[in-house]
Amino acid sequence: MLSQPAGAKSWTPAARFEALLAGAAMDEQERNAWCRAHGVYPQQLVEWRQSATEALGAEQTERSSPARAKADRRRIKELERDLRRKDKALAETAALLVLSKKLEAIFPRDEDE
Repeated sequence: MLSQPAGAKSWTPAARFEALLAGAAMDEQERNAWCRAHGVYPQQLVEWRQSATEALGAEQTERSSPARAKADRRRIKELERDLRRKDKALAETAALLVLSKKLEAIFPRDEDE
C-alpha cells in the first residue's frame, strides 16, 4: 500500500469539501492531474466523498441540532450547579470535622463521665 503524502494530513474539512467540488466537475484525467498537483490520491477523494455522504445521510438524532445543543447546555448548567452545591456541603462537613477534632483536643472526654 502506498504511504500518504505529507500534505494529506493538513486538509481541513472545508478544504476537503472544496476539493470534492473541484473534482466533481472534472473528468478522470483532469482529476488525476489535479490530485498530483495538490498531493492527494484520487482514492482519498473517493473516501472523502463517502464520508460526506454518510454524514449527510446520518439520522437527525446523530447530528447536532440547535434543540439538542440547548438541552445539552441546560444539562451542563444543572450539573455544574449540583457540583457547586456538593462542593459547599463537602467543605462544610470537612470544617465541622476539623472543629470537632479541635474541640476534642481541647476538652478531652474522660471515660468515667
